[in-house]
Amino acid sequence: MDTEKRLALIREVGEEIVTEEELKELLDTKKKPIAYDGFEPSGRIHVAQGILRAINVNKMIKAGIKFKMLVADWHGWANNKLGGDLEKIHVAGDYMLEVWKATGMDLDKVEFVRSTDLLNQDSYWKNVMQIARSSTVKRITRCAQIMGRSESDALSASQILYPCMQAADIFGLECDITQLGMDQRKVNMLAREVGPKLGLWKPVVISHHMLMGLSQPPHTQGNNVERAIEMKMSKSKPDSAIFMDDTEADIKRKVSKAYCPEKQVEENPILEYCRYIIFERYKEMKIERPAKFGGDLLFGSYKELERSFSDGGLHPMDLKNAAAFYINDLVKPARERFEKNPKARKLLDQVKSFSAAK
Repeated sequence: MDTEKRLALIREVGEEIVTEEELKELLDTKKKPIAYDGFEPSGRIHVAQGILRAINVNKMIKAGIKFKMLVADWHGWANNKLGGDLEKIHVAGDYMLEVWKATGMDLDKVEFVRSTDLLNQDSYWKNVMQIARSSTVKRITRCAQIMGRSESDALSASQILYPCMQAADIFGLECDITQLGMDQRKVNMLAREVGPKLGLWKPVVISHHMLMGLSQPPHTQGNNVERAIEMKMSKSKPDSAIFMDDTEADIKRKVSKAYCPEKQVEENPILEYCRYIIFERYKEMKIERPAKFGGDLLFGSYKELERSFSDGGLHPMDLKNAAAFYINDLVKPARERFEKNPKARKLLDQVKSFSAAK
């Protein structure tokens, strides 16, 4: 595959690329560039972390990128996830791996790393300290959104350390590319700033789209990134997220209640799922309707679907019914894994018990 075709695939993943010129040079000069994403083990995985992540990882692999997935257990500990209980966080990390085994991710070509492994590198804590020494407290607290926090929050000392650790992860994993969500942009830009100062490199930042939650977007103002963070799917709002172990009834109920105004395309979560998940896994989308309402519709692309919806030819409830069917079909393999695999089932039960005990 030539460079332009590889770039085209990566553009499908990256809502923003900093910079495309550097990425092109990287693809031209390095046979297998390394990219990574990382997740705090902190509870059940929803479709944005499970299905969308698998879609994006597979595209990066197809573009000739070696992908590393970081299970960021110590980061979850620093961020006081699951009550700051590291053993529970380790269990949640094992659970995440079980989910990804059932999402269609090309696991044979993904290297899974735990932050515990990075800590044993001789250079890791040296890099953390160098990054901290090269940054002001103000600069670090501006990165608080990577932890689901804000600059105005009363951050613990461990949470101040967190961005320094995440920037050091990039160099510890020997990554040429950071391929995380837009909400992680600030710490990736920090790594670009400090890398050359430390005699290291400047990683290319490829930030992927963050899938919306199902509820109505907040009536707030802000730049595009800040608003996207506010709207993203969050496990802290269970009814606005579809989890990888949700039952068919759960999915139908959540989708039926979702925000989906008639003819409105912008900030419409159901259309988002059609665009970023359903049409990525299915060549066409069938909308079943009674004959008295015009009969069935078949769309061969997201653009066709969007046009029909914005013109009023497709009613929100018909769209929701179809979306629930396809989303359930995508979640089903993971749900069945947790039903049939004793190890996976035990891990899920443990993670659910951690959340219930909060």
